[in-house]
Amino acid sequence: MKKILVVIDMQNDFIDGALGTAEALGIVEKVVDKIGSYPADGIYATRDTHGEDYLETSEGRYLPIKHCIKGTKGWEIRPEVARAMPQAAVIDKPTFGSEELAQRLLEESRKEEIEIEFVGLCTDICVVTNALLVKTKLPEVKISVDASCCAGVTPESHEAALLTMKMCQVDVI
Repeated sequence: MKKILVVIDMQNDFIDGALGTAEALGIVEKVVDKIGSYPADGIYATRDTHGEDYLETSEGRYLPIKHCIKGTKGWEIRPEVARAMPQAAVIDKPTFGSEELAQRLLEESRKEEIEIEFVGLCTDICVVTNALLVKTKLPEVKISVDASCCAGVTPESHEAALLTMKMCQVDVI
């Protein structure tokens, strides 16, 4: 069985940049350690990716804070995280969930049996969206999320997202 780790949006803007939090900063080392426990060819990563017109988008109207603008330092994956996963398949995504990620994991599952674990930011937005999107596409695949390697916008919304994933048959560890 192939074990796959999906590292969601471990970008500077979500850690100590425009939308950074102490909780996000607090998981960086744990995420790096987790990456080290996976084979190099079993790691996928996503990057929240917006353009200069972000404030004119639907998301920008709901969250009017420019972040993860392609090509900026805030858009880049945190250096120590990037160094830990030099061979990761990195997928840029313009919105919370990535159809491309789900499709690639579906293709992996057609080659061999897989298990998928999610870590990253933010638990209550992009982690939950991607975990549920992948669970929908791969209902028989074991999917888990490591709560200690995730952080939400707030501790309360982090816990709510974990409960939501648990209710949708994603294992929370």
